[in-house]
Order: sequence, then C-alpha cells, then structure tokens
Amino acid sequence: MDNKAEISRIEDIDIEGVGRITLKKLVDAGYSIELLVTLPPQVIAREAKINVKKAILISEYVRKAYFGEVKNFVTAKELMDRRKNVLRISTGSNTLDELFLGGVETQAITEFIGEFGAGKTQLCHQLAVMVQLPVEKGGLEAKALYIDAEGTFRPERIIQIAKYRGIQPEQALENIIYARAYNSSHQIYLAREAFRMVKNEGIRLVVLDSFIGYFRSEYSGRENLAVRQQKINGHIHDLYRLAVSLNVAVVITNQVISSPDVFFGNPQRPAGGNIIAHASTYRFWIRKGREGKRIVKVLDSPYHPESEAIFTITENGIIDL
Repeated sequence: MDNKAEISRIEDIDIEGVGRITLKKLVDAGYSIELLVTLPPQVIAREAKINVKKAILISEYVRKAYFGEVKNFVTAKELMDRRKNVLRISTGSNTLDELFLGGVETQAITEFIGEFGAGKTQLCHQLAVMVQLPVEKGGLEAKALYIDAEGTFRPERIIQIAKYRGIQPEQALENIIYARAYNSSHQIYLAREAFRMVKNEGIRLVVLDSFIGYFRSEYSGRENLAVRQQKINGHIHDLYRLAVSLNVAVVITNQVISSPDVFFGNPQRPAGGNIIAHASTYRFWIRKGREGKRIVKVLDSPYHPESEAIFTITENGIIDL
C-alpha cells in the first residue's frame, strides 16, 4: 500500500482471507478506517463479533497503509524530533500559558479538575475560541469539537469571548462543532465518532465536559465498580488514541469527591480513581480563591514543574489579574 489515499473506506480493504461479510460487520458496528488504525485488534474483534486473527490482519493492513513500517525502537533524539510536531493552543492568559509551558498541547490529554464553579467550563469555552485564532496569536486556525455531558455549554459565552479576541461571533460559533451527550454509552459513542469528525472537519481541539459525571450516576455502588472502571478505561484510552494518532488536543474536565476519613490536608480528590490518573497526560487542579481569583496548580505531569498560576474570570473570558 503506497499511501492512505488508496484506502479511504472499509469496503476498500482487500486482504486475502477477509471477505465482504467480515467487512460489513465492521461497518455495522460503527467502525471507520480511523478507528481501525488505533483500536486494539481484541477490541475490534469483540465489538464487531469477528475472528481475532482477522481483526489482527485488518489492523496491521490499515496501520501500514497509514503509517508505513513503524520502527519499534528509536533514539531519544528521534523522539525529540517527533515532539516538534506537537502544537500548542494558548489559553489567552499569559500566566496560564507560562504554567502550561506554552499552552495546551496536541497529542495529549489535559485534565482540569475542580469543584463546581471553579472555572473548568469557562476555560473550555475559552480554548474553543482560542484554537480558531492565527498561530501568531496563539491559535491553530482550526475548529473545536465540544462534547457536552453536563448541559453547561453556552453559545452566548462564546460570543462574548470571541468579540474580545477579535473574532466575528458568527464565525466563532460556526467553527465549534457541538454534541450533547445524554448518557455514558452515548458519550463513548460520540468520542468514537470524533475520529471521523476530526479528520473531515479540520479540528485541533476536542473538549469533553465533564468526563466522569454519567459514570458516577449510572454505575453507583461497589457491585458496579468493576464494570464502571472497565468502561472508563476503554473510554479514556479512546480519547488518548484520538489525540496521538490525529495530532489534536484533548481536554477533559473532572469532578472532585470528598474523603470523610481524611482529617488532615485536603479531603477532596479527583473522581475516577487511578485509571484516569494514569491515562491523563497532564492534570491541573483549579480551585477558587479570594475576590474572584482562580488558582491553578500542576497536579501531575511528566515535565511541568510543580507550580501555580492565578487568573480571573470576567465577561471577556479568562484573563490575567
């Protein structure tokens, strides 16, 4: 296979031993070429109800068509060269951008954690506008995909931020593709659909606000914990594959829960447990301060130094003090 233009649909796959019936099962299961590139063969086989050996053949065929022969081992220098493809979206705040070492990264999941009213959704609204700006102004001249699982997205807020940032409000709204998730299964489905949307619509930012809410309400109780964590694990790894394979920035928000057995220190901790903690590339905790201030702290990161930044929320969006 010389280039990926030769394989744009599942029906175009031509592998000895893989017939039309198998390919139809993939289509009926909602698969796209983009998903076949990224998902493990075992997952494909289970969800499409096909033979695992055939799923492996299909995965290898499609992956080679997209990426060619992939080297298993590279030098750190080669890896550093690859990192040059990472793009950054400005938050619109100099102090936040300094904390994030240039902005929110593509090829990564950035998680904003905080209690209700901390400013997580406000930051998501702002990023959905900022990504549309020219590169010299901190944007990527691209669209945003916004998956709303809490019903808190407001076009009116986008208009306010866009006016302040010098973008025509109608244009800003057109460049944000919105989807309302109504339950955890629908949320997972929308994340899978994002693979197709990102490729076709010129999207560089995918927002999921919030990641955990439906899972907490639909899988309550210890008897459902194992199933819930399994669902969360598959879902967040879908988002990670989306970020890495299509070079987009994935931003998720997360809620906090209280630990009544903690008597010293902060009794609050992020919801979702270790699965989200390990899968998110960068984790930032947002909390309320005095006089309307918001404090952002690096909670976990492979290379951000442990530090804090302060911003405020105004009618014009997130700005420096």
